[in-house]
Amino acid sequence: MFKKVIAVILMLSMICSLAGCTSGRRENAENDSKVAEEKTTIRIGAMSGPTAMGMVKLKKDSELGNTANNYEFQDFATEASAFVTPLATGEVDIAAVPSNLAANIYNKTEGKVCVVAVGVLGVLNLVERGNTVKTINDLRGKTIYATGMGAVPEYTIRYILSENSIDADKDVTIQWCSDTTEALSKLKSEDGAIAVLPQPFVTAASAQIKDLRVVCDLNEAWEEIDKTSDIVTGVIVVRKEFAERYPKQLEQFIEEYRQSVEYTSKDVEGASQLIAEYGVVASASVAQKALPKCHIVCYTGLEMKNSLEGFLKVLYDQNPKSVGGKMPGEDFYYEYK
Repeated sequence: MFKKVIAVILMLSMICSLAGCTSGRRENAENDSKVAEEKTTIRIGAMSGPTAMGMVKLKKDSELGNTANNYEFQDFATEASAFVTPLATGEVDIAAVPSNLAANIYNKTEGKVCVVAVGVLGVLNLVERGNTVKTINDLRGKTIYATGMGAVPEYTIRYILSENSIDADKDVTIQWCSDTTEALSKLKSEDGAIAVLPQPFVTAASAQIKDLRVVCDLNEAWEEIDKTSDIVTGVIVVRKEFAERYPKQLEQFIEEYRQSVEYTSKDVEGASQLIAEYGVVASASVAQKALPKCHIVCYTGLEMKNSLEGFLKVLYDQNPKSVGGKMPGEDFYYEYK
């Protein structure tokens, strides 16, 4: 009799234990489901200028409560380095940053960030106060004013010159300006001045210098020598920890970001008003003229990787430090599940 009682007690104990496990699994599943469905606050940072232009409609929609998640935007920064520490420490979840900075952050944090989209292609224009330059080859023997020494603009210019058989150190003189204000001063004071400068600054400068002529968009010069990649100015990066915890919310962000980018091309006037409202560019009229020339895009997946990887290799070949010392690994490119 005693043995039967013990057997019954053991059986009841096992049943309770199994029920507890089942309940626990159910509770965990419910918690995972809640994480996937909850409206998450996503902290976003971006540089002012073209890098942030594709985000303005997303920012406005979020303020109106018309987005899948709550997007908490930081103030648009003027320095690219502003998001290095916040991304590394988890203060920011997603950021729109220069392409080479994304690679640097990836290497410095040992792979704790990845790229989810290419947001801006090349924004550099070759301009002249005169009519002597028709092609890249016409730059031989000339002085070129430019900004961005030691950064993407320098490597882009050098690569394009080199692929056109022009030695940047011997066949031309590149005079580096500390900022666009200095470059504007050079253009104003010198008839026939030649420069490589970014949009939307070129559009703003054209309003002040009536004979300033855009010779070419450097994206066109790049396409003539490199069919496998693009000039990539800006990308969207995310902390991997956030991507792994909130994959659904991340993909909702990307879709809403894509819609925001599409808005900038479909409603240039409306987008320009938002760009000025948020201080991305000071003037709505300048933004409206410059926006179509800023090449705002949303490349994801394989298109993103093909566009970006080749460009980073060009930078790496010129100066490995420009991308953080080594090329990013495959996990640098976010894969949608």
